[in-house]
Amino acid sequence: MIDFLNIVAALLTIGFGLFGFIAPRFTAEALDLAPTKSTMGLSEMRASVGGLFVVAGLAAIRLGAPLAYAMIGFAFAGAALGRVLSLIFDKPPVRKVLIFGGIETALSAWLLLANL
Repeated sequence: MIDFLNIVAALLTIGFGLFGFIAPRFTAEALDLAPTKSTMGLSEMRASVGGLFVVAGLAAIRLGAPLAYAMIGFAFAGAALGRVLSLIFDKPPVRKVLIFGGIETALSAWLLLANL
């Protein structure tokens, strides 16, 4: 059952990453990010919000090792921590932060608790 849920978590990671990878404008809009004078923001979306998570999910599935899945969990833990700091310092839309942060926290918790 752990193997199955690890793969599901990795597939979710890939799916979320594909939004940033393939549809950076949609992702930027969902995250309330606005374009500036250049397209560097789109490049950043494809890289850090997209490709990073797509490749991490694919690598974890390919390697099939508990530590590979745990590393995705650590990445999601970092993202959730960033959301907490943002709530404190930036005052973002709470509902969005709770939704995105909740998903990141749940995936992090599963991937770390099941694989360490």
